[in-house]
Amino acid sequence: MIQIMDRYILKIFFTYFVAGIIVFVTIFLAINAMSLNMEYPQAAGSAVLEYYLSFLPEILYQMIPMGCLVGVVFTLSSLNKTHELMALFASGISLVRITIPILISILCFSILAFTLADESLPRFVQKKNFIFYHQIKMKPAQYSTVKTDRIWYRSKNTIFNIKTINRSKKMAEGLTLYQFNEAWDLVQMITAEKISLLGQQWKLLKGSVTLFTDKSSFPLTQDFKEKTIVIDEELQDIQSSFNSVDVLSLKDLKKYIQKNKEAGLDTLSLEVGYHDKFAFACTALVMILIGIPFSVTHSRGGGGLLNAGFSILLVVVFWVLRNSSLTLGHHGSIPPILAAWGPNILMGIVAVTLMSRQKK
Repeated sequence: MIQIMDRYILKIFFTYFVAGIIVFVTIFLAINAMSLNMEYPQAAGSAVLEYYLSFLPEILYQMIPMGCLVGVVFTLSSLNKTHELMALFASGISLVRITIPILISILCFSILAFTLADESLPRFVQKKNFIFYHQIKMKPAQYSTVKTDRIWYRSKNTIFNIKTINRSKKMAEGLTLYQFNEAWDLVQMITAEKISLLGQQWKLLKGSVTLFTDKSSFPLTQDFKEKTIVIDEELQDIQSSFNSVDVLSLKDLKKYIQKNKEAGLDTLSLEVGYHDKFAFACTALVMILIGIPFSVTHSRGGGGLLNAGFSILLVVVFWVLRNSSLTLGHHGSIPPILAAWGPNILMGIVAVTLMSRQKK
């Protein structure tokens, strides 16, 4: 009987789970596509379609926690509405026991999704970014790739790499810039330890300029303490295009952080992103835990609209809390691990407290 009950509950849960993901993905795509069309009306339809096909796996992964919340809320609500929940309680089966198959199933599903996402999502994100900057925004110079321990860019006859970018402080470190002539012969190389990103003007600190000319058999190098260069207009917002957390797997990201630490570079934002990858994988379980007591408490006096509204409210509360915590972490106000795990821990404590107050 118990196995039949578990299968019955799981069937209901996954029906609502899939439906929830479809609804949230549809809403996200509609809003995002409308915004994209308003901002870049010149974008070709084929490019937009290819962009969203590359974006879809990332969206699906991000919507798993929302689908879990919708699934558990509507599953328990429907059982309560048909008095099946009351019958289970009368048989001595607790609320915790009823939801155990859901928790176990989502735990296994989350592990599988996390593993697949870590292996596959970086490639999709890189492809999505490439399409966005090359075919939609039409500013290919802002597209960045991460190779070994550096971020590489190309703009017209200039290729340069940077070790790390601090977007909040508009600073970068470890610049090497190569300038070529029309025949693609190297004519100048500029290095700098630190860069202040001031729009189209970059202030370089502690570096050197090396000139390669036909008039001299050897390169001519001159050191400088401070130097200002003017870059292309399309590069003035370059710091907003880089997010190595999304384009690197956990293994590669860990190596990238370690190399930057050894070089004495700022890795705060990277560490926040590293811990957040693990924390987000557990968000689905947190959503289920927080949804269980609320769905049982409120389903008795309301209907589907009330449950749907409450699910959306919980999603909004959690994401506001999560984004605020990550922002504090990126600015160094709280440790990276606390910034990533804090919202999960807080919502988990609230969920356990509310569940402990249930009669069953």
